Amino acid sequence: MKVLRLLVSASLALLVTARADLTIVQKVEGSQGLHEIKMKVKGDHARVEINPQMTTIIDARTGEVTNLMNENKMFIRISGESAKAIADAAKSLVKQEGVQPATPTATGKKQTINGYETTEYVSDSPSFHASYWVATSYPDYQKILDQMAILQKGAFAGIMKDVPNYHGLPGLPLRTEVKISGNPAVTSTIESVNQTPLPDSDFSVPAGFSEVKVPDAVRNLQAPSRPPKQTNP
Repeated sequence: MKVLRLLVSASLALLVTARADLTIVQKVEGSQGLHEIKMKVKGDHARVEINPQMTTIIDARTGEVTNLMNENKMFIRISGESAKAIADAAKSLVKQEGVQPATPTATGKKQTINGYETTEYVSDSPSFHASYWVATSYPDYQKILDQMAILQKGAFAGIMKDVPNYHGLPGLPLRTEVKISGNPAVTSTIESVNQTPLPDSDFSVPAGFSEVKVPDAVRNLQAPSRPPKQTNP
């Protein structure tokens, strides 16, 4: 679940539809300390490098998730159906059902981040608070937004439904500070953005890696069901 939380935290800074190549490096700080996370996007595929030991490859079209264990040269492939069940279980843990997305509004506060002046926008709901530090002068920001957030598609879309759409922001959110009810706050800062074309090999299992079969407990995982309502006799 710790890796899943980091994956979701990273995706909070990446929220629309991917159709071109994109590489984003973020610094993510939360209860697990400070991490550098690199996300690569090509079409409907994403590659998330959480640390040197773990890489996750996501096919947003099928929902399939592949975890590479780089030191051991092994990988686990999770089908779209199983990945959706895991995401549904995570969604039930953060209790986001029935909450409508909130529209970010400007506070008037300003801050310089990585050489760009940013303006703070905030969004609130009963279970979610976020502040977005938006650089309105970032070059090609709309094009970058249109490539971002592949994790909102496919298996993980249900977890992210409480997160506002970045299309409502007038620039690139360089820093996102998020607090979900019952969870520690997470701060994500975009360190660099690169739109250089990426090789297809970045989104496939490297040669020499051996597959580890997914345990039945994961393959058959289902989101917890709600108990039936009690009726008076």
